[in-house]
Amino acid sequence: MSVVTRFAPSPTGALHIGGARTALFNWLYARGHGGTFLLRIEDTDRARSTEENKQAILDGLRWLGLDWDGEPTSQAARADRHAEVAHQMLASGHAYKCYSTQDEIEAFREQARATKASTLFQSPWRDVPDAEHPDLPYVVRLKAPRTGTTTLHDAVQGDVTWSNDQLDDMILLRSDGSPVYMLAVVVDDHDMGVTHVIRGDDHLANAFRQNLIYEAMDWAKPVLAHIPLIYGPDGKKLSKRHGATGAAEYQALGYPAAGMRNYLARLGWSHGDDEFFTDEQAKAWFDLDGIGKSPARFDFKKLEHICGQHIAAADDAALLRELQDYLAVTGAEPLTDTQADGMLRAMYCLKERAKTFPELLEKAHFVLTPRPVVPDEKAAAQLTDVSRGILRELTPQLQNASWNRDTLEGVVASVAEAHDMKLGKLAGPLRAALAGRAVSPSVFDMMLVLGQTETIARLQDASA
Repeated sequence: MSVVTRFAPSPTGALHIGGARTALFNWLYARGHGGTFLLRIEDTDRARSTEENKQAILDGLRWLGLDWDGEPTSQAARADRHAEVAHQMLASGHAYKCYSTQDEIEAFREQARATKASTLFQSPWRDVPDAEHPDLPYVVRLKAPRTGTTTLHDAVQGDVTWSNDQLDDMILLRSDGSPVYMLAVVVDDHDMGVTHVIRGDDHLANAFRQNLIYEAMDWAKPVLAHIPLIYGPDGKKLSKRHGATGAAEYQALGYPAAGMRNYLARLGWSHGDDEFFTDEQAKAWFDLDGIGKSPARFDFKKLEHICGQHIAAADDAALLRELQDYLAVTGAEPLTDTQADGMLRAMYCLKERAKTFPELLEKAHFVLTPRPVVPDEKAAAQLTDVSRGILRELTPQLQNASWNRDTLEGVVASVAEAHDMKLGKLAGPLRAALAGRAVSPSVFDMMLVLGQTETIARLQDASA
């Protein structure tokens, strides 16, 4: 059996980080099994669905690198097919026409509350023959069993049992003939050939209602895998009070996509003790039995740690492209060609210990800032009369030096020794002159990246 998974977001809001993880799990399972990963936009809520939200979802998935197969499907566009299936269930006796009004339904529930009985509506029209039906508006309801239990096997939750008296005769078609979401999901999954439904465990109760449609239509059922939700560090459902919750927010905060994929995959799923891994490893390792039953807790420090490892391991050119994308989504000025070239040359000494793109840019300040370099307050404090004099003494020696690390270290060490000071003591004024910062990459890395002419010019500016 060829694996087919799907991600089915509703365009009533942004792509939540929990939805992003659901999409990732579906993508990993399909890609790891040589299968198909489909995207379905569940836009049946016409009042709240917007094109802007749909675009934001697509952009978020593209940023995360979760490519889907074929074109995204619109659930709303398939309403006629959903209604067709409902009418098939009517014809087979698995569904019926219900003419009860809202007032009658509410009166039933008030009576049930008064007698402390179940408020699940039991329609008096369930077994009324067609010949006795009035010429009035009606909804189509599915006949649910009223006794016994139903057990579904879930690849994450195990065997889950539900009492059938807790299943209502759910509406399939509204009185205007439009299908409900619960019907549309099952029809779409069947027609799209979905073999594995991997989604949040907040849908677990829905699975029992949707199971009735599969049985009524005698359709093959997909493997179910209901994954626990993501909680905040305090053990409560992840929300705005914990910080960023949307995928787009994490892109705008400067987290690299590879790091986000790695962290989200590890959030609720494990492969031994492995914390850092590549996409190829994740595809090869990911399986449903590695998903835990307990909610995962979002940990920003762990996210930053993983992202730092991915920045350090990234290809320089690919990292530069993603940095440019980050600048674009935040509305920042794009890098000039000169700055981009400088970043690429400097990447080897920037990537270590940078956890986000803002940190990477801060470390790259020396190569991005034009002359004359304006030092910040801490750096300016390093440029005393004495240190300026030492820089003036150092400059002509650098003008005649071979431009390699060993030679540069020797020249600077020699000048420091002549002034009876340690090399580290001279590094402060050099950082101030070259980067305008008290914290920067190694002064020798900066010299090598900037080149002899630019380095000497900056030292002359600072020592003037």
